[in-house]
Amino acid sequence: MGKKTRAIIALIGSVMICLFGLYRLLFELPSAAVLVMVPIVFVLTGGIGIVGNNVLLKKLYRSH
Repeated sequence: MGKKTRAIIALIGSVMICLFGLYRLLFELPSAAVLVMVPIVFVLTGGIGIVGNNVLLKKLYRSH
């Protein structure tokens, strides 16, 4: 598997994690403060992954 393929798969995974966290944050009612932190962590880590994978993909496409 090439570097571009791995970066695209990682980008799709990051988007899915971010959207799942956003969905849980907006549409489900948590009963405790700890349960609110889980979707927030998903949104943050998914967002970081999206940005990082976009930078990696841009770098890979420019070098090729």
